[in-house]
Amino acid sequence: MRKLAILLGGAIVLAACSHNPPPAPPPPPAPDLNNLLMAPGFLVHAGSANQFEIQSSQLALQASSNPGVRNFANTLINDHTMMGQQVAAAAASAGITPPPPVLLPSEQAMLDQLTAAGTGPSFDMAFQQAQIVGHQQAIGLMQNYAANGDVPALRTVAGQAIPVMQNHLAMAQALVTAPPPPPPPPITQPGERG
Repeated sequence: MRKLAILLGGAIVLAACSHNPPPAPPPPPAPDLNNLLMAPGFLVHAGSANQFEIQSSQLALQASSNPGVRNFANTLINDHTMMGQQVAAAAASAGITPPPPVLLPSEQAMLDQLTAAGTGPSFDMAFQQAQIVGHQQAIGLMQNYAANGDVPALRTVAGQAIPVMQNHLAMAQALVTAPPPPPPPPITQPGERG
């Protein structure tokens, strides 16, 4: 009888345990968006850089009448739209849903400065400088991820983007954004009328 009571008591304890589900595992930690070698951080920063190039170029088409600036802006819009699509496709092939592209505070500040530059030559010079800085930073991001990133498909796309962005940087550096200064007045000798 005593054995029966022990077995019955054990069965009751086991039955009680089966009705209480185990505690849920803790949620995974949020991805570190500042780690640029991990896909989540890379995608956020690359998306922001790409959006800056597109949005600043759209602004250039409104604010500049300089044909060189306008042609460069159109090139940037086309190339960076394509790069954004390539990054999204590479992420999808790796089973990663890329975040929607939004400007991070640093890129938003550069875009705000361009907007404040107004139109004409002052805008053109600000646009040129922003493109030089933006492309230097983006090239560094792509080079680091292509060499050390965690997702092979994204590493490949980052590596393919580098020569395109290096070409953009060279175009930005060669861009003529201000008219040449007027020639100096002729030198006159004392007593001559100039």
